[in-house]
Amino acid sequence: MILSDISIKRPVLASVISLLVLLVGLISYDRLTIREYPKIDIPVVSVDTSYPGASASIIESQVTKIIEDSLSGIEGIDYMTSISRSERSQISINFRIDRDPDSAANDVRDRVSRVRGMLPDDIDEPIVAKSEADAQPIIWIALSSDVHDPMEVSEYAERRVRDPLQTVAGVASVRLGGERRYSMRVWLDPTRMAAYGVIPQDIEEALRSQNVEIPAGRIESRDREFTILAQTDLNETEEFEQVIIRNDNGYAVRLEDVARIEIGPEVERNYARFNGENAIALGVVRQSTANPLDVSEGVRTMLDSISANLPEGMHIQIAYDSSVFIEKSIESVFQTLMMAGALVVLVIFFFLRNPRATLIPVVTIPLSLIGAFAMMYAMDFSINTLTLLALVLAIGLVVDDAIVMLENIFRHVEEGLHPIQAAFKGSREIGFAIIATTATLVAVFVPVSFSSGQTGRLFTEFALTLAGAVVVSTFIALTLSPMLCSRLLKHEKKHSALFNVIENALNNTSKGYHWLLEKTLSSKTLTLTIMVVSVAGSVFFYGKLPQELAPIEDRGTIMTFSVNPDGSSVEYVNRYAKQVEAIISGIPERTHHFSITGFPSETNSLNFVRLEDWENRTRSQQDVAQELTGRIFGGVPGNMSFAINLPSLGQSFISRPVEFIVKTTGDYQDLKVITDALLAKVTENPNFVQVDTDLKLNKPELKVTLQRDKVAEAGLNVRDVGRSLETFMAGRSLTRFKRAGEQYDVILQVEDEMRRTRDDISNLYVRAANGEMIQMSNLITIEETVAPRELNHFDKLKAVKIQSMLVPGYSLGDALIFMEAALAEIDPTAMFDYGGQSREFKESSNAMQTTFVLSLIFIFLVLAAQFESFKNPLIIMLAVPPALTGALIALFYSGGRLTFIAKLA
Repeated sequence: MILSDISIKRPVLASVISLLVLLVGLISYDRLTIREYPKIDIPVVSVDTSYPGASASIIESQVTKIIEDSLSGIEGIDYMTSISRSERSQISINFRIDRDPDSAANDVRDRVSRVRGMLPDDIDEPIVAKSEADAQPIIWIALSSDVHDPMEVSEYAERRVRDPLQTVAGVASVRLGGERRYSMRVWLDPTRMAAYGVIPQDIEEALRSQNVEIPAGRIESRDREFTILAQTDLNETEEFEQVIIRNDNGYAVRLEDVARIEIGPEVERNYARFNGENAIALGVVRQSTANPLDVSEGVRTMLDSISANLPEGMHIQIAYDSSVFIEKSIESVFQTLMMAGALVVLVIFFFLRNPRATLIPVVTIPLSLIGAFAMMYAMDFSINTLTLLALVLAIGLVVDDAIVMLENIFRHVEEGLHPIQAAFKGSREIGFAIIATTATLVAVFVPVSFSSGQTGRLFTEFALTLAGAVVVSTFIALTLSPMLCSRLLKHEKKHSALFNVIENALNNTSKGYHWLLEKTLSSKTLTLTIMVVSVAGSVFFYGKLPQELAPIEDRGTIMTFSVNPDGSSVEYVNRYAKQVEAIISGIPERTHHFSITGFPSETNSLNFVRLEDWENRTRSQQDVAQELTGRIFGGVPGNMSFAINLPSLGQSFISRPVEFIVKTTGDYQDLKVITDALLAKVTENPNFVQVDTDLKLNKPELKVTLQRDKVAEAGLNVRDVGRSLETFMAGRSLTRFKRAGEQYDVILQVEDEMRRTRDDISNLYVRAANGEMIQMSNLITIEETVAPRELNHFDKLKAVKIQSMLVPGYSLGDALIFMEAALAEIDPTAMFDYGGQSREFKESSNAMQTTFVLSLIFIFLVLAAQFESFKNPLIIMLAVPPALTGALIALFYSGGRLTFIAKLA
């Protein structure tokens, strides 16, 4: 080989090239981003539209369906989902992973703008936005106080904590949860308003006209210039109280006559608590390219500075930090990498029994692995669990080339050749074989990078990192290895006693192999039978092994999720959330917990439960979660609560493993019949727990119907009556006021005590055209009914999603097979699909099957090219079924599962 000959003749050149590989690899390593898993930037574009006062059914027909129809022809759509709720339409367009997100978002904006004229005039403008997979907080911080009121804590969090955190390198944004932002609350009194002949529109107009800040120009003299600022804005409660609403017969009706004004929190629909104490939550979102470990370190440093200046009685803590597990995970893989390397060196020493010879792979193995970092950097990969796993596996592969080269040269040295002559001869003999071996190995892993979808993106970095390490090792084996052999190896006439003992053991092993080979060749029937059994064993154990998307990991954090009945009040949700927290506090492994009530919807709550470090507890996260589920699921009867192991691949925290979607071209009643029958079968299976569906027709609703003839007789229009109802009951944000240099909202709404029953609606007043005040009960009828909480579509079809947790030991693969069979029994023509983890699991399974077949084809073609034969490669590839059987048997009896990592290996 030319490379080997040059390296032997010019050892300095070979050394310099190797040092360059080392240097570039180390620089690349320093610049590589650290992540838990490869970046999976799935292009998702959302379209959010608000339509005040519209029911879910109106949103579906007049907004969602029109926009969906306009989007269906866009190139590259994988699937599309939509949710139509009261007053809001949410459409998510999931594109194929190879679609450019910016281009996709532009196409969506263009299609939405085309149908804007077909949408109702009263809707807010549709908001089109890209969604990033990484746009989730990696750190949650809790700010609490023993002495300050919630609004003060909230203001401090917004101005003194969030702003500094956003300056930390790598931080994209900081979100606030449980916020109690200042606002000027104007609590309307409908009875006093009726007595003074005032309606909400009068107050709105008065505030808009009297709470303004107007630059009035400037005054210029010969020597000086003054800017004129007319002090026309309102900032204090006393100033708002004196606002004149109307002036009748010389008597001024002021705002204080018909309302109570105070500075209060803007919204109180969600709460955050740390260890049961009220807090303001700050979620730190990192930039997509930022190293989470660096971001965490920067945030902690900034928090130390913030903590030193906190007001007395205020406390700040890190409630959740995902980088803790990432750091431990990466550290564990590095330890495995070092152990694997050490074991390989020991094995080499055992067989070669020569310290000088062993020194060569000690140099070439780390050099090959470090050189792989340069290829990872060139391909914009990151240091993550999968690329490090590839390097761990690569140790056994990269050492092959060096050992083959070393052993062949070592053999010639032992036979008496001078080391330099042995290096020339040995490298020329097997140089082509090493290249052929590398080509075969690359042929195994390169097809993995052709996988599509999310799974393909995961596999790509693993496969190309492993292939890159093998290519680098081949180069090192053809250059540095023969050069080192020519300089380090020496012929030893006498061997140690240990050498002789190992030599005798190897000779006996060789004799045993020869005996077994003779028996095998003489017993063709038995050999073929074993081959058939191994093939059958592969199929058998593959079917027996439980299949999951990703391995269950002990991440040191458990999340609990609570679902309350539809229509539950904020007080109801908060009350039962505290009961769940009380049970969590009794978990012995708990160090702290952090809760958010009213998230992701007003009837939900969740907790992040941090456990003690792994070395300080005897129970695993899974064991603790199982016990906790049993305690909160039955211990809090007012809601449905359960514990969740945080997903590994960045799925939604609140998603459950099973997400089975049933679709129909009919209506929701047809869909409900099928869904109820399917739910009955699923709930009979004890392996499914916490089964739930998003098709619920039980949300309590007061249906207010305007008697249009009476409205017209009073000289009113429907819009004015509806606007009054909205201001009274829902509240309206009108203008702004200043406090300590910040702008806050002024909000009009009826007092909470006057928004309790349906009679409170009837007792409201509007003003007729002749100035007479008319009670709302004369213009409307109120009917108490139920309505769907939300109406869902999947690929434009009406759809329902069935979600479920699974008991330990029951795999996701088995669960989906059961769901499909159950639906087929109910209605063989019913359409179905998958969402969340279930969809990713199905896609990964299909991708791996295709990849496996492609890999076999590539290997066969490479071997055929090497041997110039189509028969010999088939003989070599007969080793695949027994190898698969051995791997599956080991996985089965060790209690493992077929996850995407197991399939990769």
